[in-house]
Amino acid sequence: MFTPFKTATLNHHASTPLFDGSVTQTLNRADFDNAEKEISNWDGYAETPLLDLPGLAGRLDIGDLRYKHEGPRFGLGSFKALGGAYAVLRTVQRELSKSIGKQADPADIRHGLYAEQTKAITVISATDGNHGRSVAWGAAQFHTHCRIYIHAEVSEHRADAMRKLGAEVISVDGDYDATVAQTRADAEKHGWLIVSDTSWPGYTQPPLDVMSGYGVMAREIVQSYATPPTHVFLQGGVGGLAAAVTAVFHQKWGLDAPRVVIVEPELAPCLFASAKANKATNVEISKETIMAGLSCGEPSELAWSVLTDAAHDFVTIPDSIVGPMVRLLANGVGGDASVEAGESGVAGLSAVVAAANQLTLRRNLHLDANSRIVVIGSEGITDPSIYAQIIAGEI
Repeated sequence: MFTPFKTATLNHHASTPLFDGSVTQTLNRADFDNAEKEISNWDGYAETPLLDLPGLAGRLDIGDLRYKHEGPRFGLGSFKALGGAYAVLRTVQRELSKSIGKQADPADIRHGLYAEQTKAITVISATDGNHGRSVAWGAAQFHTHCRIYIHAEVSEHRADAMRKLGAEVISVDGDYDATVAQTRADAEKHGWLIVSDTSWPGYTQPPLDVMSGYGVMAREIVQSYATPPTHVFLQGGVGGLAAAVTAVFHQKWGLDAPRVVIVEPELAPCLFASAKANKATNVEISKETIMAGLSCGEPSELAWSVLTDAAHDFVTIPDSIVGPMVRLLANGVGGDASVEAGESGVAGLSAVVAAANQLTLRRNLHLDANSRIVVIGSEGITDPSIYAQIIAGEI
């Protein structure tokens, strides 16, 4: 059952958190409050399940293992539904407020009271799939035009899902970072508004909005715990998800917050490289990982300021354990319920299973029978054809 995880090569870098305040100041409580108040009023909002996996925990000889299943989120298949769409609303709200000379009410925007004005606004974004789908959905909800930029490795199913939401989808040569560069060039040329989940010098507000939206998910988690878990394993990417969860956990539990372990594909380890260099560091992606949503070579500087303040460990995982992890979840372990998860969604859990089965890493991450671990199942089935291939053992 665990053979691929026992033999997999994981790289580990232990970091010393600074705890200088960035973890609670970069993303503040008021921004999370505003996002929670708004998103909880959207049609279709429902708390996603925090699944207990006692069968798998027992086989790994850890005390407790819970999986936040984001597949059902707003029918969009991933946690990204919270961030991109909320950032679209905030971007539209700021632009509209300037044109009408007063603060536009988000509820009025949602209900179409300013539809004629918002139709003249174009929001654009780069994506590997899930963020773009959320931006496209948000643009439809808030009555604005949308252009999404994708690279060649984004599947046709994911591209078509965005088209069906009304977005214009543009293919760009190169990887994810090339699509980000193209959005920046086109935004400057045409006056379009970028809604990105990554920040760069001079561009911070929409990424902050995105991460504030992710905080809704993190707050759902903390409400389920009477005492904090000991560990949280968080997918990397540009760092937005990890930063938001880490910030909410520290706002709730302070220094009693769980040990933060950042997990990335070995093919796209920009946060791992940043931790080793002790500064935000880009990496070149020479081959795309199966974990498409995590194929990012350039970290968000805002997210990095949070992670360098509070993350304890950075781990990279090989693609070889992703398919086995998806299949283990689908089959259930030791009586656990079957869970349908996407490739990026199992990154954190894959690292848990591999680390628990390798003595050195188990010791370095302080995993034992008393460990209580939470992971983020960040996506469900976002491409049925890829999922079918994984279940069939073809990937």
